[in-house]
Amino acid sequence: YPGIHYHIFSGNTDFVLEHLDKGLIDFGLIFGDLDLTKYNALETPYCDTWGVLMRKDSPLAQKEFITPKDLRTQPLILSQQEAQGGTLTQWLGRNPEKLNIIATYNLIFNASLLVDEGLGYAIGLDKIINTSGDTNLCFRPLEPSLKAKMNITWKKYQMFTKPAAKFLEVLKESLGLRETADETTEKDHTLSGQGYT
Repeated sequence: YPGIHYHIFSGNTDFVLEHLDKGLIDFGLIFGDLDLTKYNALETPYCDTWGVLMRKDSPLAQKEFITPKDLRTQPLILSQQEAQGGTLTQWLGRNPEKLNIIATYNLIFNASLLVDEGLGYAIGLDKIINTSGDTNLCFRPLEPSLKAKMNITWKKYQMFTKPAAKFLEVLKESLGLRETADETTEKDHTLSGQGYT
């Protein structure tokens, strides 16, 4: 479909849902817990891992996994959503006000700049920030493991343009989902965390 063009925006879950609600975007990629009473979603097979972004010369970089105990007194950089309480603070076993949260982010790239300067440890999803090669940064997964599934979401009762409807049709086919005129394959779930469009 060479005539279809894509416009991609990046943001957290709040940004994505606000843009869906206002009709500014057709679809959003959402990671994690989210009340989907107003939205439809397709669960993808992709799953990402929560972990800690840190400098390679950090004491915690010597560890294979990071536990809640490792982080309780450390200077933390959390997503704006998680800093208000959520899956991650439950994993840490502490209320946000009892954690040493020095900064929040809406995109982990911004947090990575603070980490690179040695200001703290950013908790986020893997595979967003490049930690290979000559970078000063590394990523260590959380233990016990914390995963986030990726879901493609859109507003319920959305009237799609022809290109958006074709995109959704091809997407469902690629995920092995079929839809008939009187049956939908979308599922309502409770999902979590970061959002991307």
